[in-house]
Amino acid sequence: MSPKQLETHYDAVIVGAGAAGLSAALGLLRSEAYEAMRAEGREPDILVVSKLQPLRSHTGSAEGGIAASLGNIEHDDWHWHLYDTIKGGDWLVDQDMAAILAEEAPRTVIGLEHDGVAFSRNEDGTIAQRLFGGHTARFGEQPVHRTAYAADRIGHQILHSLWQQCVKERVRFAEEWYVSDLVVTRGDSGAAKVRGLVVLDTHSGKVHGIHADNVVLATGGAGRLFHTTSNSWDLTGDGMALALEAGLQLEDIEFVQFHPTGLAHTGILLSEAARGEGGRLLNADGEHFMDRYAPGHGDLAARDVVSRSIMAEVDAGRGVADPKDPDGPKDCVWLDLRALGRDTLKSKLPEVYETVRQYAGLDPAEDLVPIKPTAHYTMGGIPIGADGNVYEFSDGARHGVDGLFAAGECSCVSVHGANRLGANSLLDACLFGTRTGRSLAARIAESRDVDEDAYQTVDEAATRREHAIKALLAGAPQDAADTGDADAGADNAYRLMADLGALMERAAAVRCSHDTLTEAQAAIERDLLPRAERLTAHSDTAAFNQEVTAIMEVRHLLVVAQTMLSAADARHESRGALFRTDYPSRDDGRFLAHSMVGKSQEVLWQPVTITDYPPKARAY
Repeated sequence: MSPKQLETHYDAVIVGAGAAGLSAALGLLRSEAYEAMRAEGREPDILVVSKLQPLRSHTGSAEGGIAASLGNIEHDDWHWHLYDTIKGGDWLVDQDMAAILAEEAPRTVIGLEHDGVAFSRNEDGTIAQRLFGGHTARFGEQPVHRTAYAADRIGHQILHSLWQQCVKERVRFAEEWYVSDLVVTRGDSGAAKVRGLVVLDTHSGKVHGIHADNVVLATGGAGRLFHTTSNSWDLTGDGMALALEAGLQLEDIEFVQFHPTGLAHTGILLSEAARGEGGRLLNADGEHFMDRYAPGHGDLAARDVVSRSIMAEVDAGRGVADPKDPDGPKDCVWLDLRALGRDTLKSKLPEVYETVRQYAGLDPAEDLVPIKPTAHYTMGGIPIGADGNVYEFSDGARHGVDGLFAAGECSCVSVHGANRLGANSLLDACLFGTRTGRSLAARIAESRDVDEDAYQTVDEAATRREHAIKALLAGAPQDAADTGDADAGADNAYRLMADLGALMERAAAVRCSHDTLTEAQAAIERDLLPRAERLTAHSDTAAFNQEVTAIMEVRHLLVVAQTMLSAADARHESRGALFRTDYPSRDDGRFLAHSMVGKSQEVLWQPVTITDYPPKARAY
């Protein structure tokens, strides 16, 4: 979209064009409230802003599947799915929200089928389902086939289908626009209200203020905080940082899931479907070690359990080296897919098969594959209610942020708790994204006058950002030969991202302690933050200057990193994906609560909603 097409006011702006953002757009446009507005001759102005072209969104990389108790292989029950979600999240799950997730899951998957998702099929034509870690029948008695899949390309199928439906509905996109600021104001009572956004059009280099009555943040996770990650290059915690910079909080941000099977030293994900189809983990002795750590569940235990088990084997000296670097560290274990056979690998796990061949130079039908845990999913995020409405927590109560919504991985409706169950992420994004869109439509349908006073607030924020970007461009270093300074402009955003990733890997990957967390905080404050403030672009050209965006991204990552480290240090227990070596036990007496952290790093605690399933020790 060209700047000339930019309107001065929108009823709603959705930031992000992955599964959550596209689902929100479709939920809005297909709602009864929207149909009623159209019948009255009123068509709201809606815009979807994305820093990528939509079909490059990270949703497209999801491989394994989407969970729903369809019962197409054997009998299933949504109450079992609910229980598994709560247990998998180590009882930090809000059970009323998880009940919505589990009960509405079948309807969500059928809706995706109707939107064109080409699921794999059983012989009778029903949607095929596979085993996945942590999904069980009869409240944990035995594994159940609950995960609907499309070979191992489910994310690609969902993203393309939702995007095609949005094109059909004539959704308006602003592609490759980077949101730099979320504009929120507060009234005399302290109540927060969204006013709009400031965006950078990367094509032209121009800054725009977008005035909006409603904003949906659907910007994805923050996996780029870690050096070893399955996340795409663009998942830099933007939505979370925007909320923090606007004076809002994040919930449970200390919980980051490490997927057990990242291809050695690349971080590239090898789907859990590989183990669902029969792949096994082996140590250096050739032992199938997961039976020792999770009897009865083995390789299909919850992801935090498998990741810690792998690290325990490495710590015990039973790790293996990457065959590409036989003299390197023995920090991996083997994934054995040989028993599946080449035909099964090609038909049911084509992405896994080709990934191993292309990036490891191995044949998974004949060779053992080296793997190690990789940062995969951010369980915490912007706190939201059941319909996507963002809230603040203070004085023991929730206070809604007028006009602000969130969905997908950048948000936290607390259905994942301390450790997301595999195949629940796409479900969360699509289901709560759709609910958010419907809630948004109902809000827009209410008669409201445009608040002209808000325009000045957004315009002032846009002016400040424009000056900041001009300063980045004006600081582009001259040629070192001209200045006589060989180090002129030597630092850059990409180097800083790499250093932050290495720091977070040492401090908070899979396990941590007070010492590692505080040392990382000190390093950020002493070294990384000052470096980030000194960064300037190496070209003074505004149009298509990716380095300008990268500088804002690394600053966002640093804000989120500080918040994550503070929340992790405040939680004196081990729960789910957070394992503290100095507090190795779960402490329900003190920490059966959600952490709520703002940019000040003050940690508040919000009670977990428990309805039907009181906490008990996890059996795996």
